[in-house]
Amino acid sequence: MFESLSTRIQDVFKSLRGEVRLTPEHVETALREIRLALLEADVNFKVVKAFIDRVRDQAMEQTVLKSLSPGQQVIKIVRDEMLALFGDTEGGLSKVAPTPRVVLLLGLQGSGKTTTSGKLGKWLARQGKHPLMVSTDVRRPAAIQQLSIVGEKADVKVYEPETMDPVTRASGALAEAKAKGFDTVIVDTAGRLHIDDELMDELQAIKSAVQPSDLLYVADAMTGQDAIKSAGEFNRRVGVTGVVLTKLDGDARGGAALSVVSVVGVPIAFVGSGEQITDLELFHPDRIVSRMLGMGDVLSLIEKAEQAIDQDEAADLEEKLRKNEFTLDDFRKQLKTIKRMGPLESILGMIPGLGNIKQLAENKPDEKQMGRVEAIISSMTPDERRNDKIINGSRRKRIAKGSGTTVEEVNRLLKQFVEMRKVLAMMTGGGMPNLKNMKKLPNMPHGGGGLAAPGGKKRKKGGPWGLIKTR
Repeated sequence: MFESLSTRIQDVFKSLRGEVRLTPEHVETALREIRLALLEADVNFKVVKAFIDRVRDQAMEQTVLKSLSPGQQVIKIVRDEMLALFGDTEGGLSKVAPTPRVVLLLGLQGSGKTTTSGKLGKWLARQGKHPLMVSTDVRRPAAIQQLSIVGEKADVKVYEPETMDPVTRASGALAEAKAKGFDTVIVDTAGRLHIDDELMDELQAIKSAVQPSDLLYVADAMTGQDAIKSAGEFNRRVGVTGVVLTKLDGDARGGAALSVVSVVGVPIAFVGSGEQITDLELFHPDRIVSRMLGMGDVLSLIEKAEQAIDQDEAADLEEKLRKNEFTLDDFRKQLKTIKRMGPLESILGMIPGLGNIKQLAENKPDEKQMGRVEAIISSMTPDERRNDKIINGSRRKRIAKGSGTTVEEVNRLLKQFVEMRKVLAMMTGGGMPNLKNMKKLPNMPHGGGGLAAPGGKKRKKGGPWGLIKTR
């Protein structure tokens, strides 16, 4: 979502780093570019003006202009002010709440409340909680059935009474939670295509009946400033304690995320970053800002890896690597693990130095190629996956035909797999490989964060390890 904004701001920083001494003219030029980048990203114009004024006031100080690293000083100022846009409140639910806690999800129709209910239930279950969900959307066709399906996918209990009165359904779920030991009730409320008095009266009645500790407004980040305007109206008429931004993995400009705290006056609690039921994250402003400024987000990468990686499989893989027994079967398992972590582009963006995906190659990584690699390996027999040395010419033809690829692609995969295994053997056999051995591996990443062959020749194909081609 922030790719365009991130690229523009990083370009400004590069120009600042090239200056030995900063002048007021340099600062004004940089601020003009940052202002345009923020406005084009659909950040509220009042927020942009206040932001630029604060940065200018600090960047124009003599201690900054005369410092030994003025560019770095300005970058720090921009980072700190971006963090200030998000406020100093941590994401998540309120720290203090009665038991059972009641969470009310508010928002317009189509913003993703029902899906977010399931994601929140799954997130709470991973925290060791026992949530109960209930739908009070009795007007939208199949809304109640949709929550049941989402609850089944999330493995979260759904309260399904026969009554079709929204207030009775909500209060009944609260009574059920108290009676059966659920510690959280998630209430999926009705939405409209627009804000009206009937909807607000219904929400007020539900709020009075169940006394929620958390009222989360679910906003579609792709609707931009319209979502922020609606959130402000909900906050004024019902009261909102936090915002959930959905579709943060989309290609919208991202201005809603940067505007919501300043305009609405409530913090961002969670962000939805994908279509999977597990794709709901606590909002960490420092991580978002680091990602936007190209500084990576190692903590989020570690958390995603912990969720995707099975500890027993990891220990087994480590043992195989030590014994140099890494097989194509093991490689296929690692590809599946990477896919569970989310889109490849998103994962690479969390690695420091690779925040701008254009640094990796001329084009973006092609995730379809991962599927082709997986198809090639799946078309092999168990013996072939365990011992790639037995794969002769006729076997390669059969594998290519079975996977819908060509013999050349099969040959390339096998060759690069052998090279990758050599590297893994060197790295697990007593430290980092020496430079002489590194030069023998033409597909190893080389250079300052990009992908190039040793000797400075730029590779035409390949993502990391050369196994994932680019479009």
